[in-house]
Amino acid sequence: MSEVTTGENLLFLTDEQLRQGIEAMFFAYRGFTEDPDRILAGMAYGRAHHRAIHFINRAPGTTVNNLLILLGVTKQSLNRVLRTLIEDGLVESRVGVADKRERHLFLTEEGAALERKLSDAQRARMRTAYRAAGPQAVAGFRQVLEAMMDPEMRRKYHALRENGA
Repeated sequence: MSEVTTGENLLFLTDEQLRQGIEAMFFAYRGFTEDPDRILAGMAYGRAHHRAIHFINRAPGTTVNNLLILLGVTKQSLNRVLRTLIEDGLVESRVGVADKRERHLFLTEEGAALERKLSDAQRARMRTAYRAAGPQAVAGFRQVLEAMMDPEMRRKYHALRENGA
């Protein structure tokens, strides 16, 4: 193993190594979002719609307030996205049983089909990359991503993983 790639030396990365990592993240994100973006563009939807669909699928029945917190967007922005998804028959909003002020969100069959199409493209890309990198790299990659998250976001991420939603 070269001296540059040993664990001890990685703690002291040069600005150039950090710049390369930043650029790799930009290009990886571009690749990661490319397939869903192409699918969504034909529907006049964007990444905000994709994120909403993804997390409604992960937690069926989630409230609008929970989605606001999870996505970290403004109420106005989320309402605009949800309005189009509901009008287009992809998301259903139901009045809460315990609290009539709450709105619980569910994907319709059409919404679930779109979510599968979007996620299948991303899963295929991640599966290919993970297989090429190997299990140790995958675990390290996850550690790096989690370390980059703000503490509150990391808590939300862990809660999602623990709840399976």
